[in-house]
Amino acid sequence: MIKPAANTPPNEHASRWASENISDSIQEEEAYECIEKAAAGQVNRLELETATRCFFEAEGPMRNSEIHGGRPYEYRPQQAAMAEKIAEVLAVRSNLCIEAPTGIGKSFAYLIPLIFYAKQSPGPAVISTETINLQEQLVRKDIPLLQKLTGEDFYATLAKGRGNYLCLRRLRLATGERGDEYLPLASLKLEADRIAKWAENTTEGDRDSIDFRVEQTAWNYVCCEAGNCLGPRCQFFRRCFYWKARREWEDADIIVANHALFFTDLKMKGIENAEQSLLPEYTAVVIDEAHTLENNAADYLGLRITSAGMISFLNRLFNPDNAKGLLMRGGEDALELRKMLADLKEQVKRFFSQFEQFLLEQQDSVRRVRNPGSFPDILSKKLETLRVALSDYSQIQDDKDFRAELESQVQKCYSYISGITDFIQMSFDDSVYWVEEDRSGIVLQAAPLNVPEVLREVLFKPSFPVILTSATLTVRKSFDYYRSRVGFINGAELRLDSPFDSNQVRVFLPQNMPEPNHKDYSSALLQQIPRFISITQGKAFVLFTSYQLLRHCADNLRDFFDTNDISLLIQGEELNRSAMLKEFKRDVNSVIFGTDSFWTGVDVPGEALSNVIVTKFPFAVPSHPLIESRCERIEHNGGSSFMHYSLPEAVLKFRQGIGRLIRSKADNGIIVILDRRAVSKRYGKMFIDSLPPYPVQFI
Repeated sequence: MIKPAANTPPNEHASRWASENISDSIQEEEAYECIEKAAAGQVNRLELETATRCFFEAEGPMRNSEIHGGRPYEYRPQQAAMAEKIAEVLAVRSNLCIEAPTGIGKSFAYLIPLIFYAKQSPGPAVISTETINLQEQLVRKDIPLLQKLTGEDFYATLAKGRGNYLCLRRLRLATGERGDEYLPLASLKLEADRIAKWAENTTEGDRDSIDFRVEQTAWNYVCCEAGNCLGPRCQFFRRCFYWKARREWEDADIIVANHALFFTDLKMKGIENAEQSLLPEYTAVVIDEAHTLENNAADYLGLRITSAGMISFLNRLFNPDNAKGLLMRGGEDALELRKMLADLKEQVKRFFSQFEQFLLEQQDSVRRVRNPGSFPDILSKKLETLRVALSDYSQIQDDKDFRAELESQVQKCYSYISGITDFIQMSFDDSVYWVEEDRSGIVLQAAPLNVPEVLREVLFKPSFPVILTSATLTVRKSFDYYRSRVGFINGAELRLDSPFDSNQVRVFLPQNMPEPNHKDYSSALLQQIPRFISITQGKAFVLFTSYQLLRHCADNLRDFFDTNDISLLIQGEELNRSAMLKEFKRDVNSVIFGTDSFWTGVDVPGEALSNVIVTKFPFAVPSHPLIESRCERIEHNGGSSFMHYSLPEAVLKFRQGIGRLIRSKADNGIIVILDRRAVSKRYGKMFIDSLPPYPVQFI
């Protein structure tokens, strides 16, 4: 369990701070929680705040430094204000919700007070991010620079889930004499041999450091896994990359993790009451890119079972199609198990076929499950029979490596039984269940609807301070909507102004556009997109909310791009997102047609991105089961699902989308809004008001 705040009387500093500086929006009952957190801390507030303030002064350590790209450091009052506020709340162990627009330099603003805080604390501070790019920037660039500038002797490390690390024991199994039995496909042996060659020189064993493409299927056979890790009993334990990383986490002052690892750890500590956890006992948390907090929490606290995953699990034990798998090693002794698996594979296909039919009934790729027991559970009992037989078989194996692999599969079998039962019976209260079909097959999913209540208890009430930050957290300059979605309590709020000049951007609103539901809307896009692409000679993101509309525009505008010698990069074609961005930056005049993933988390400073065209306001699909259920919950509680969820969510995503444009004081560009609802609907003003004070032209 997460330790509760100490029941000691609040000290004088904490009491004064709680009464004078807590945001007005905090409820009276939250103030005591803030004081209680402060009483549990042993941080020298004056020292922490003074060190932070001095660092960011105009004549401070940053004055002669260069930041990324060789740009000289520029004093930004917003950055200093953010850092000082964070130091303040860390000192009293309160929480903070802070909106820091692009260009403020928020990573430095939270790193500096966090470094000084961690040096005074008994445990590490954790920074959780959503993207690998931000993790790498923090660990490889920002932190080394700050180590030099602060002169502080502190240690920071990157934390990833164990599946990112190579397991030397499993690699030996895959590349050894009996590797053909261990691996279900002959092609995987070649992959394993390449990984083995790389392993001879790696010091980290981290998949992200491999300089060649590795198929996920191959990596699954050589990576570290919880179920088959022998720990200190493994002959490779002293050299183990994962356990080396774990020891570094224990010794660190700052741990940079991703949301997946952080929420898995939070679930283990605070919800499942697990005796073990992944991360050390931390003393503070900064969640960067916090605008995705609700959805990340729903993902990692929910349930997901895939047909492809189950088939892969069975094939790993025994694949009857090619007579490969772990149980081929068992010879005649494993014959009954192999027969059982061959039958079970067919049963798995029948089990998931009922969900395929469920989707076909409405010709949809996503459909909500509303009632427990809607589908017969024809799988759990057979999986339980396999689990027992496999467990018994593993216990009689003399080879400890082979036994460890089998025991891992026993644990996975148990997880599948539990997951299938929970899905069929809809065991989780206040959750939504649905079936979805993607490229890999059928997916059974469940997500909690009470994320705010859960996070309030396991994240915002415990004794460690929590800082939430992103460029987009407010709607109409208020944190009320965001607080309601993530359960934020026991803390203050701070909204900072943009450091950029409003004249760096012009906003265009064509008034002759039909509304998106009009029959002429798509035809109008084919006229307006080239019109504004021509102004900047490419250098544009064109953001869509539907892939079907994206394809329509791409197919009909190819001649325009070819004629004007502008390269068109289309999401969903041969290049993945990372490759598209790399090519976009290389070819300065190119254009990207993108959907959901290009609205957020993209950083293209400079001339390459001079134009963002928003084809339609990014309202979420209301029929998606998760969105539908959230809206129903709001309506049930007396609210308006449109005004209290759909609209503010769309405004926040819109702000993320247009925020791709200006990343530095040297950037200039245009924003084009091709959604007539900006002027034809009363709520359109919310989108326009959410923009920085850029000049708007109605044309």
